[in-house]
Amino acid sequence: MTVVNEANIDLTFRGFKSIYTTAFMAAKVFHPDLAMTVASSGRDEHYGWLGQFPRLREWLAGEREVKQLEAFGFTIANRKFESTVGVKRDDFADDRLGVFKPMFAEMGQLARQHPDELIFELLASGFTSLCYDGEPFFAPEHPSVDRAGAAALVSNMQTGTDPAWFLLDTSRSLRPLIWQEREAYDFAMINNTRDAQVFMTDEFIYGVRARVSAGFGLWQLGFGSKAALTSANYAAARSAMMSVRGDKGRLLGVAPDTLIVPPALEEAGRKLLNSEHGEGGASNPWKDTAKLIVSPYLES
Repeated sequence: MTVVNEANIDLTFRGFKSIYTTAFMAAKVFHPDLAMTVASSGRDEHYGWLGQFPRLREWLAGEREVKQLEAFGFTIANRKFESTVGVKRDDFADDRLGVFKPMFAEMGQLARQHPDELIFELLASGFTSLCYDGEPFFAPEHPSVDRAGAAALVSNMQTGTDPAWFLLDTSRSLRPLIWQEREAYDFAMINNTRDAQVFMTDEFIYGVRARVSAGFGLWQLGFGSKAALTSANYAAARSAMMSVRGDKGRLLGVAPDTLIVPPALEEAGRKLLNSEHGEGGASNPWKDTAKLIVSPYLES
């Protein structure tokens, strides 16, 4: 039987936190490679500069050309999340804490993977959820410009009835997605035997809390498709992305490098990106042209 005193309770908390932290750090995640991480300082963050591309120009004469970054009003509000479990005081006293270790390990893994869950769910909603220009992130008519710099409408999507797949350029400092963090995932507890909560419930409380959010960045760096994941459709998606232009009609140099699919399209994605040969035995031109990510969070 374990003596229930402050020293033993503190030692137990340190053990639980160590288990949580080890699992947190070991969990495999994708969001750091897909989203631009922004440290938030308030309830929300305003991204008025989205859509601006400060490319270099030849300076022949006159003054510098100053680009005004406040072009759009786009705000991402932080959201609060928690996960809480209780450990009965009797279980502590009866040395039954070992049965709770897997639960704290799972809590750590799920906390680390929570940003992935939000990012991929956001991506899946991109055909209807709006981005900074007032259009859905994946839309048939984004306001843009043509080669001459004249106003034009640009599509970054394919229609269809198949499971959705996504092609992204994650090679730049700016990303197609934003991960916003106001307060990081924090593991805390209520385990003072004189605390009112513990006194009334005879239970120690352990939990995780965070204030974070996910939002859309640049639509120019993403392409969404509900057409079949075929060589032809993949080629069209890559071509469309690399043809996107910025201010004054200059190419943005988009380089798609990541293909994201739901489990239903894993086989098609692996064949497209990993096979030496394509349909009919011909050489596969798309081998190794992108990293494949299969996410269960894309399943509806």
